[in-house]
Amino acid sequence: MQMQTLSSGTAQLATRVYAPSIPARASVVIGGAMGVRQDYYAPFAQWLSVQGFRVTTFDYRGSGESLPDTASGSLRGFKADLLDWAADYEAVVDAAKAALPDAPLYLLGHSLGAQLPGFLNNQDKVAGLVSIAAGSGYWRDNTPQLRRMILYFWYVLVPLATRLCGYFPGRRLRKVGDLPAGVMLQWRKWCLDPHYSVGAEGESARLSYGRVSFPVTALSMTDDELMTWRGTQNLINLYANAPRTFERIAPADLKVRRIGHFGFFREQFNQSLWPRAQQIIEGMTGVAKRAA
Repeated sequence: MQMQTLSSGTAQLATRVYAPSIPARASVVIGGAMGVRQDYYAPFAQWLSVQGFRVTTFDYRGSGESLPDTASGSLRGFKADLLDWAADYEAVVDAAKAALPDAPLYLLGHSLGAQLPGFLNNQDKVAGLVSIAAGSGYWRDNTPQLRRMILYFWYVLVPLATRLCGYFPGRRLRKVGDLPAGVMLQWRKWCLDPHYSVGAEGESARLSYGRVSFPVTALSMTDDELMTWRGTQNLINLYANAPRTFERIAPADLKVRRIGHFGFFREQFNQSLWPRAQQIIEGMTGVAKRAA
């Protein structure tokens, strides 16, 4: 694994590249979930590199290892929103494609990481998207247990905490994680709109999602504690002109007790869910399997 710093506008992004020991047959960029550091994806990224893929992970600006370059690293007053994070994603895709220009490039997006590709300006560089536990964040698409508290979260906790601190202090509140104010307040706007991102951002967002033509496969977990099946369908169907495939996965299918919203990337699934993701990527444009 090689750690790199990448420029995205005025921001500096911390990235990690997992290069295979053999000539890489494709690139994979892993887009992380809201508030989840790239460290979380390291075991899966390493495993995927062993299968012959060049894998890049990254932290969005203002998160993880891409914190502001100040003495305190504080997010107070740090300027960033979700469209800036989409620009970060885009910069990582550009760098990954430039490193392996003749090979296809795939996105593997976890939650938010499968939402932001609709805003990319370099969609032509992408050969496919595998969506993991992702869906519309519209509050009525949340699971019943989450809906019981989500309106308090959006209408009271988020505005108050963000105004007081100058950022969202999620670590102290044990909610999502520390996030730039602009990211959190824009996400709030999305989650309160029935059409999520395209409703909140308007026609330009709808058109941007509509320009996606690469295949999208969504893996949805029946025991996801945050995302419903309806929410997954509502998100993926924003990619209106893309070939779309859905797979519903239950813990019982794998003879395990739990998968949930975050479980896919745990090493216990390196002989079940991880190979399934590899199969999906290989099937998107017929990537040749690595020789034994």
